[in-house]
Amino acid sequence: MNEERDFDFVDHMTDHEALMWNVEKDPWLNPNGAVLTFLDRPVDMDLFRRQVRFEVSKVPRLYQRVLSGLGHVSTPEWVVDPEFDLDYHVQEVQLPSPGTDRQLLDLAARLYEEPLDRTRPLWRAVAIGGLEGGRGALWTLIHHVISDGAGQMRIAALYQQRSRDEEPRPEVDLDAIIADAAALSAPDEFSADLGTSILRTAGRTFDQIARRQAEFVRRMVGEVGSWPADPGRPIRLAGDVVDSARSAVGQLSGTANEVEGGSPLWRARSRHRRLEYVRVPLDDLHAAANALGGTVNDAFMAGLVEAGVRYHNDRDTTVSAFNTSFVLSTRAEEQITTNAFTPVLVQIPCDDDSFGQRIRTVREAMAAGRTTAEHGGSIAGLSGIINLLPTLVVTHTARDQAAHIDFATSNLRGAPFPLYCAGAKMTAMVTMGPVAGTAANITAMSYDGNFEMGLFVDPAAIEDPEGYRRCVEEAFADLLQAKAGS
Repeated sequence: MNEERDFDFVDHMTDHEALMWNVEKDPWLNPNGAVLTFLDRPVDMDLFRRQVRFEVSKVPRLYQRVLSGLGHVSTPEWVVDPEFDLDYHVQEVQLPSPGTDRQLLDLAARLYEEPLDRTRPLWRAVAIGGLEGGRGALWTLIHHVISDGAGQMRIAALYQQRSRDEEPRPEVDLDAIIADAAALSAPDEFSADLGTSILRTAGRTFDQIARRQAEFVRRMVGEVGSWPADPGRPIRLAGDVVDSARSAVGQLSGTANEVEGGSPLWRARSRHRRLEYVRVPLDDLHAAANALGGTVNDAFMAGLVEAGVRYHNDRDTTVSAFNTSFVLSTRAEEQITTNAFTPVLVQIPCDDDSFGQRIRTVREAMAAGRTTAEHGGSIAGLSGIINLLPTLVVTHTARDQAAHIDFATSNLRGAPFPLYCAGAKMTAMVTMGPVAGTAANITAMSYDGNFEMGLFVDPAAIEDPEGYRRCVEEAFADLLQAKAGS
């Protein structure tokens, strides 16, 4: 897919990105997601490297590394990595015989558990061969501080094509591009003496603080200018500020917004991961959701709640409600990259006895969650305050909060037509969303007529991942057959 535009990035992380960067120091809270793409044959590695070189040349963040700011006063900075090595980031592996899908899913989970080198550009791509039937696969991970799932899909479009024989990307001299970028950037701190490095870092830190304050003043001038036309706005604004402050203190101390209920079985947590996936026809899911008075998103969540109930029933355990979350996108259409989302926590009761009732319950819960998030009640809007606290305090609090969430969800809209990569057709795209201290992450991607659900599970919490997958399969099969009014 030929998207020739360059990708623009700011020099520093946003407060939200800096928060994700800091909490990652606790491996339980890994905020990253990955994608496992099934292919009808292995990629042509020479062609794939050519495609990736083009991609990196268009996305400077892919050849930049992170440079810490001065304490917690400023957010980390992005600088060119003059030692960028494409062969480090693009690798090739072969599955041992017989090359089953289960072996592939297990490899993908192991690759995910290997932490990225935080001194290098924050991404990896692994081409995988040796699958049964002569198939191949591609595993890719781009750190969440670079962009969210929607932004990463736009970046990935640079190495994807709409046909197997589409003209390849032009050859680029990536070494020269990076050398030129490095020459234009500030000298590398490691090449200078300690005193000079500290001064440079401090100078950039104070410059960032000044720019952030200028932006704050600009927003306040615009805010005050709107008051004559809306006399009640100052009172509402003051209330929002108070609510946000109370929410920040509560989330950080664990004394407010207590989350009760949830699964009595899915309480344990670990850093280990297990990958399963379920596919349903997108048109069928859309038709069922419409017949039951909901959207695909509503049906997605309702199906997962039903699957969770069945999993517990199979183990003679009652669950009254699930604590779950969904991602609310704040991305403007013109935004190509960066992170533009906020996670929304919702509790969904489990006592409905039909899919129609379950979808209505989901719609109400998610609507209430959106309202709370849009009025400043989410942690994403409080990142600047939280980043000023010691990392240990933040990670401890984040782990405690995540431990009360049964599963996190997200839904990405992929291409409605088949895509190709370096001569191979992409037959399925399985997303590995960030579990980040919850029991599981279920991220769906619509692609080429299918709704692909990646079930990324903490096996310490969900001890029978295969049994959980079967429950998801059965729940969605029944949902597709449900009729309006049931």
